[in-house]
Amino acid sequence: MAHLFNRNVLLGVCGGIAAYKSAQLVRELQALGANVRVIMTRGAEAFITPLTLQALSGNPVHRELLDEQAERGMGHIELARWADLLLIAPATADLMARLAGGRADDLLSTVALATPAPKMLAPAMNQQMWRDPATAANTETLAARGILLVGPDAGDQACGDIGPGRMSEPSAIAGRAAALFTSGALAGLRVVITAGPTREALDPVRYLSNHSSGKMGFALAEAAVDAGAVTQLISGPVTLDTPAHVSRRNVVSARDMLAASEELAPHCDIFIACAAVADYRPLQAAATKIKKIHADSMELALVRNPDIVATIAALHPRPFTVGFAAETGDPVDYARDKLQRKNLDLIVANDVSRSDIGFNSDSNAVTLVWPAGSRVLDMASKNTIARGIITAIADLYTHRGQEGAVPQSPPP
Repeated sequence: MAHLFNRNVLLGVCGGIAAYKSAQLVRELQALGANVRVIMTRGAEAFITPLTLQALSGNPVHRELLDEQAERGMGHIELARWADLLLIAPATADLMARLAGGRADDLLSTVALATPAPKMLAPAMNQQMWRDPATAANTETLAARGILLVGPDAGDQACGDIGPGRMSEPSAIAGRAAALFTSGALAGLRVVITAGPTREALDPVRYLSNHSSGKMGFALAEAAVDAGAVTQLISGPVTLDTPAHVSRRNVVSARDMLAASEELAPHCDIFIACAAVADYRPLQAAATKIKKIHADSMELALVRNPDIVATIAALHPRPFTVGFAAETGDPVDYARDKLQRKNLDLIVANDVSRSDIGFNSDSNAVTLVWPAGSRVLDMASKNTIARGIITAIADLYTHRGQEGAVPQSPPP
């Protein structure tokens, strides 16, 4: 069943009588699990109030491009990165013309240019406007750029005309939006994903760890479910909710994570090692709290933790194995070396030194590296990046063993 669990839908509302349907559309999207934020054009405010859409969505409505408060953080760019889908309903003839021309003269058109997320329009206009050659040409231009259209439907119109141009019903639009995220590319396959940090105990109250939030691994789990996979998540200590339809096993230390991985990996088709596993642990954890000493320093003996992804990649037979290389310098060079050293099928490299795509960010930018090549996934929300990674994994898995296999490009 298609759903929008944990998806970020940015709803654009333009000025037309069909704007009244946008209120119901917010409800329909939320019923499918989406997080909804709304952008309104000035014309839209003549047909439905911002307060209505704010109350329904539970989020402030965005209206102005040059908003002093929002622009302190480049508000339109933040909205563009936040979105997993830009859905414009109703989409007027004017809005479609401006998008076709690449205009960026208000908040909605600017975000449309700035977002890497897929875009979907639900046209609504007078039947003659829809049939006009200019609108037809704009529609063809937008479709050629990968922008999806829902409708319009035909029937009675507010102006008294009868014909095509009515905005599709909110339930139909929401259903089409949900279908975008259900690919079936991994249908019937079993996927195991590790996520989050590990904690290595120093004593009963202290531990060694890292800044991983688990967001990337959890986004991958959502994307794997959307692709039809039976998905199991092995998670270190994080504060994230378990994605819908995902089986989760909580662990603490690297050795705990290894034990869970060794148990589940022989029964899976694809193993994705996204967790930020501590490389070292204390030689011996103290049984009681270590007391402060008077010296200015203290020594701590550490030993190496097991290499989880290399252990799984060495199994016979082994699952299709994907690793991550989170680095602070030259991540791609390191990733290619790690790919070969650990006998991986694919590795995902990212620079965690950047504050805009680091451990706790909601965005990411990565390079996919496999034996025959590489591909950059430009900065976008972690959900969007996750879908791109899963698309590549599905294609490489399907064509594994074929020399020079190249994964398909992720969806727009």
